[in-house]
Amino acid sequence: MKYFGIVGVGIVGLIFLSYSALPKLTSLEYIANGASQVTEKSVETKTPEPIDARVVVNHTPLPIPLKAIYMTSCVAGTTDFRNRVVAFIDETEINAVVIDIKDYSGTISFAPASEEWKQAWNEAKCGAQDMEAFIESLHKKNIYVIGRITVFQDPLYTRTHPNLAVARASDGSVWHDRKGLSFIDVGAHEYWDHVALLARDAYNIGFDELNFDYVRYPSDGNMQDIAFPNSMKGPYKNDKQANLEAFFKYLNEKLDDESYFAEKKHAYTGRASSTPWTSVDLFGMTTNNTDDLSIGQVIERAAPYFDFVAPMVYPSHYPNGFIGLANPNDNPYKVVHYAMQGGVARMKASTTPVAGFLHTRIGTSTPAVYGKPIYTANKLRTWIQDFDYGGEYDAIDVRNEIQASVDAGVVDYMVWAPSNIYTRGAFSSE
Repeated sequence: MKYFGIVGVGIVGLIFLSYSALPKLTSLEYIANGASQVTEKSVETKTPEPIDARVVVNHTPLPIPLKAIYMTSCVAGTTDFRNRVVAFIDETEINAVVIDIKDYSGTISFAPASEEWKQAWNEAKCGAQDMEAFIESLHKKNIYVIGRITVFQDPLYTRTHPNLAVARASDGSVWHDRKGLSFIDVGAHEYWDHVALLARDAYNIGFDELNFDYVRYPSDGNMQDIAFPNSMKGPYKNDKQANLEAFFKYLNEKLDDESYFAEKKHAYTGRASSTPWTSVDLFGMTTNNTDDLSIGQVIERAAPYFDFVAPMVYPSHYPNGFIGLANPNDNPYKVVHYAMQGGVARMKASTTPVAGFLHTRIGTSTPAVYGKPIYTANKLRTWIQDFDYGGEYDAIDVRNEIQASVDAGVVDYMVWAPSNIYTRGAFSSE
């Protein structure tokens, strides 16, 4: 018995050695085909999947409907104040917040990854050292976080790059509006790349959506002594609408590219793409006017390039006599309803009198008519006024604005109060 065991082990060992000496494993396969055959097939070893070692950024999916309030960079950096704003969100129907990433000063509210934006953080008087952690805390409460970027109004960048600024026609120096603020020329393509870098840094620290404001040519200043040298160098010259649409197109292509944000792994975006949602703020009158208001903004020429278009239909910003109202501030419901109803009609229409990159002229009739992309009312968001300017706004006024938007077919809204103190009675409890 002992001898048999030794022989058995020896045979098994020989078999094992003969197989292990082969470059890859083999197996026997019996095929019944009239007569038995023995064939040999290879079994390939499977290469392990590479490990994704990227930092994971967890987002909060877009709430439907979206109900947001605004927070300045100063409040975001003041713990007790921002906690009061967050408590307000917790206690009400509000489910999102708009936080300044870059405001009128040209400075930003968090430490950027991009070297090109570090000066804007170093010179900031307001902002949150812990912005990334703050956003994470909001996400834990299921609060959707929108980052607002003031685009072409940028006194800081014009100071360091005067060659890209809107200029005075008389002497070529930097032009300033009545508040002393300066603007980058919309046609300055170098600045477009700069804005896209900030958008990438913001999304990569957790912002769920990027909201672009001041996407326009300036208007409040000496318009008799103004020049746009960078626009004039480009293909569209002094065509403000075309220059602005070209920027929208660039931004859309850049921010729709998943590889642009691939440094981080983005999870729970609530959509098939791992790219940010985008929105754009437009003057309220763009919902009813088909001209560009001398600033380049036309709602049909912005809509194709953003997930959402947000007209700022603050009643205080409409002139006396608008739609027959002696003082629009006294009729917030009528103003918002009329404005947003016009916006919905423009989105749903298949034709427009407005030319655009994506519009095709129909026939040769005069005035011209163009075919355009069709959208639903969900393309729109309403900016709601909750501040006293030209009148006193109480809970009834603010609620009437919200109801006017809903009655016009737009259920998403964002509320603006520069004080960051909101009228509690205008919002239902959670």
